[in-house]
Order: sequence, then structure tokens, then C-alpha cells
Amino acid sequence: MKTTIKLADIFSASLQDYIHKYGKLPLEHSKAVNAIMNCRTETMGYHQYECESCHEPQTHFHSCRNRHCPHCQGYSAMQWVQARVEEMLPVSYFHAVFTVPSELNPFVLRNKKVMYSLLFRAVKDTLNQLAAQEKWLGAKIGFIAVLHTWGQKLTDHPHLHCIIPAGGLRLKDNRWKHCRNNFFVHIEVIKQVYRGKFIEYFKHAVATGVIKYYGVLEEYTHKHKLNDLISLLYRKEWVVYIKPSFASPKAVLNYLGNYTHRIAISEKRILSFKDGKVTFTYTDYRNDCKRKVMTLSAVEFIRRLLLHILPSGFMRIRHFGLFANRDRTEHINLCRKLLGEYALAAKETLTCWWEQILQRTGKHPLICSKCNAGLLQLVFIMPPGRRSVMVT
Repeated sequence: MKTTIKLADIFSASLQDYIHKYGKLPLEHSKAVNAIMNCRTETMGYHQYECESCHEPQTHFHSCRNRHCPHCQGYSAMQWVQARVEEMLPVSYFHAVFTVPSELNPFVLRNKKVMYSLLFRAVKDTLNQLAAQEKWLGAKIGFIAVLHTWGQKLTDHPHLHCIIPAGGLRLKDNRWKHCRNNFFVHIEVIKQVYRGKFIEYFKHAVATGVIKYYGVLEEYTHKHKLNDLISLLYRKEWVVYIKPSFASPKAVLNYLGNYTHRIAISEKRILSFKDGKVTFTYTDYRNDCKRKVMTLSAVEFIRRLLLHILPSGFMRIRHFGLFANRDRTEHINLCRKLLGEYALAAKETLTCWWEQILQRTGKHPLICSKCNAGLLQLVFIMPPGRRSVMVT
């Protein structure tokens, strides 16, 4: 049964209870919550349309465009995927996931920008270093990394999803080298190098004072406690896994479109909200991926949800190596030439938002929902907090 529960409903009913228990919202949290609560309401303004056939007026409220809003990710994902189409290489792709031990979660939550940056850096340096070694691949690779900070139960679980072409560019003899079917380097080697680099960068950040000791982290101001933690991190096996390669670049694009712009929870997973409790579904990956149900108090639900608000301006999707912004076009064109694909077929440029939605979904968003025949014509625009702007 389709749910009608929205995150805005939960915030509206229980946000004050959350503030009473945990205190005033940080600025970044406040901006995200206000955006979600006001998304597609009169507060955000609207476009007024009229059907050219049945002349029925229709109002389309503006979205907030906040990256944490569940209503504002579809179009952004569509635009991002379209921009990546031209960069796909005619090779298979791997999906790698790099996680952080739970012992570091208290540091991540209180030093988000620093710790997330360390995660990106450690993964980048690990993959680039190993790929460059002759014993493994001996080539320069490219990959896209996407930061996720949540688990299915909305708890803190920072990890990176990486999409990696199966091969790389050998600069010394200017040729493309394909990697093995089970990835270019053994998974155990990746784990060890990744663990070593992350801990090295973490220790440097602590030594230089970049990482701050807030709340429960104050105990690590005692040197022996910090040393015990680092020793534990070296002994522990870090979780890294490589998923089977994608069948084709098209499969990669379908994956990217459904995965890159996700938020902590989709409203489709929320089953009910009543008596101050939120019930939602989750997938138990440790138990044969069974679908289960969890109920939390609304205050606890909000607390967990706000754990995943990203620092202002922090980029959660990044491109490395051959796909790095600086020389991306040059590298992509060279790789295509070496792979025997000199140029992609010219594609029609889609400039209108409705054209992109039509191509992606097969549905024209400007077809009247009343008569399903006429096109909607724009009558006027109401900007947020302003008077209407007539369209002639």
C-alpha cells in the first residue's frame, strides 16, 4: 500500500520535541529541515498553468532543491547521469565499497568534513597507487566515488561506493590495459593498503589539531586512550568488497541514476506515523537481505536522520584519475581511441526539463492530469514570498 507519510509531516509534528530534548538545531540542520518542510508548498512559490484543451487551472509548487530532500533528487540525478553518458568507456565496470570501522564513528560525527575528506583521500591514494604498480596493473585508472553515510536503520555508517572501469591507461607505451575478471588487485591487498593509509592520515590529522575533541571524544585527550584506539584499528580487519563487474556501460548508467543522489531514507519506506512513532522498512543484509520493519519514536527518527546532513559545500560525488575534471576530456578521448571507439554517435541535446523527464520516464510532465489530452500552458509565476509574475 502506497504511503502518504512525508518527512515534512514528521518534522512538523515532532521537531519541537526533538529541540526540547537535544537543543537548538545547528545552522546546516536548520536549513535542511526548513527546506524539506517548505518544499512544494505555497511558501516556495509556484507556477500556475492552464490546460489548452479543458482550460482547467493547475498549480505546480516549486521544489526546495535541497540535496537532502527526498522530492528533489530525481531531476538532479537525471541531469548528472546525462552528463556522464559521454564519459562511459566501452569496457566493463566494477563496483567497490570502502567502509570505516565503527570505532571511528564518534570521530566522524563530530568532525564530518575532516573525516569524510580522509575517507576520499585514503580510497583515492589506495586505488591509484596499487593500479600504478607493474605487478598489478601498471596503468592510470579513473573512477567515480560516492559518499553514503547511513545504514538501512539510519544509523551512522560512512562508506564510499566507487565505480571503476576494468582497466587503465598505460602512459609509458600509450595503450589501454584490461584488468583481470576479478579486479586488478587482490582484495586482501586493497584492505591492508587502505587501512594503512587511512590510519596514517588520521594520525596526522590528530597530531596537527585538525580533528577536534568534542563530547565523548574528550577521553582521547589522554594519549594512552588514543594509542589504544590506533592499535585496535591496526589489528582490526577493515571491510572492503568488490562487487561483480557490470555487464555494460548502460548498466552502469542505470545504477548511477538510481544510486548517486539517494538520501538516507526514501519516503516509500515509511509505513506509518502515529502516536509519536515512525514505522519504516529496512533490508537486513546480514540475514539473506530479508525485508523487515522497525519502529522508532519520532524524536529518535529525526535524530538519526539528521546524522546524515552533510557539511555545507561538501561534495559527496567526486571524480578521480582519468575522470578528474582537469584533464577529463583529453583522457576520455585518448582511451576511446585506444579502445577502437573514436567518437560516440552525436546525441540530441536536451535543453528543456520536460524533454529530459519525457526521455527518462516516457511520460510528458506537461500533459494535463485532468483530461490527459491537452498541454499545460504557463499563465503566471509566483516567486517565493513575492507577487506573481505574469507570462505573456
